[in-house]
Amino acid sequence: MHKTLLTIVGAGLLALPAIAQDAKLLAKANSMADKTEKKVIEWRRDFHEHPELGNREVKTAEKIAAELKRFGIEVETSVAHTGVVGVLKGGKPGPVVALRADMDGLPVTERANLPYASKAKSTYNGQEVGVMHACGHDTHVAMLLGAAEVLAGMKKDLPGTVKFIFQPAEEGAPAGEKGGASLMVEEGVLSKGPKPEVIFGLHINSQTEVGKLKYRPGGIMASADLLKIKVKGKQVHGASPWAGVDPIVASAQIINGLQTIVSRQLDLTEDAAVVTIGSIHGGVRNNIIPEEVLLEGTIRSLNPEMQKQIHEKIKLTATKIAESTGATAEVTIAEMAPVTFNDAGLTQKMLPTLQTIAGKDNVLLMNAMTGAEDFAYYQQKIPGLFVFVGGMKKGQDPATAPAHHTPDFYIDESGMKLGVKTLLGLTLNYMTGK
Repeated sequence: MHKTLLTIVGAGLLALPAIAQDAKLLAKANSMADKTEKKVIEWRRDFHEHPELGNREVKTAEKIAAELKRFGIEVETSVAHTGVVGVLKGGKPGPVVALRADMDGLPVTERANLPYASKAKSTYNGQEVGVMHACGHDTHVAMLLGAAEVLAGMKKDLPGTVKFIFQPAEEGAPAGEKGGASLMVEEGVLSKGPKPEVIFGLHINSQTEVGKLKYRPGGIMASADLLKIKVKGKQVHGASPWAGVDPIVASAQIINGLQTIVSRQLDLTEDAAVVTIGSIHGGVRNNIIPEEVLLEGTIRSLNPEMQKQIHEKIKLTATKIAESTGATAEVTIAEMAPVTFNDAGLTQKMLPTLQTIAGKDNVLLMNAMTGAEDFAYYQQKIPGLFVFVGGMKKGQDPATAPAHHTPDFYIDESGMKLGVKTLLGLTLNYMTGK
């Protein structure tokens, strides 16, 4: 009995130097992150001033690749069109951890009065548009570069391998093209070379105060589906509608009918869902009833089973309402992103890390969001954790903070240091099992 006790105590004493070493490693990483803050801000401003749309992030990718090579990290380019993947093999054995940042801007014309505001122009769906990092992807790239530089600087002591994934087209690939996380996965980013055990990702949030992190186990962001309904009637003079079949009237009834799917046909005590029609195209003249109307919209769900129900009910509702008016309806639903699902076990394991990094009172359990994220495609293959980092200046009312995807979108850059430290902490603590 005494011998057993001595063995246990002895094992505990032997573990103490390892624990102390792990704490020292994280402290060193945090200290280095403090020193890289100015550089992270400079990177962010450069990316912000020179945004590029999805699958067109050529200059962005070139700069990322150049920086990773400067850090001494192995680099692969042209992954999923313009994606960049870096691999850093530590000096000690350990697990492979993937870290991801998205790179693309949006077809939004910036209104913010900043010295580094975007004046970029491009073509989107055949139209000339302004281009802006209106969702914070510039900060994501800068934060991941900051983490990469720190980890590369401690390569000798790094207990494992890090795979840095800089992903294009998170906001969706151009019409007729593949892209984003699904194409990265298809091209082997998780299955070729060092295969990651887990993946971590961050998203800046313009309506969460600087210094705070938000997380949620399970479904944190909704699935997103692209909905198209083509309603066909019979063209006729507007003065004699009885001689034709009016697809505009049928479309109006279909839109109203779709709203009853969520409000009257789903059990909303289980999860939230949204069916939205965002555009209607039909007709060219006031006195001609057209032959065809196209409805386009989005479907959001936090529950895969509910998602299937919605698809079935949309098809039934649209086709039967159209049939009742003498028209026909063709329904097409394309998946844009599955549910962003944080692995419960991984979330629980890494929660103490988040609380250590930001302070327990600054780590907040959030409600699920009906926005979507294609980070979900990585999580379908390996356990993943996706968290939100505060980017709103302290003391501001979130209701007055410019929202994502808007011309006035704004990020307080002082929040990025916490993002860098979060990536570092998640990586190092996962590798050491803490």
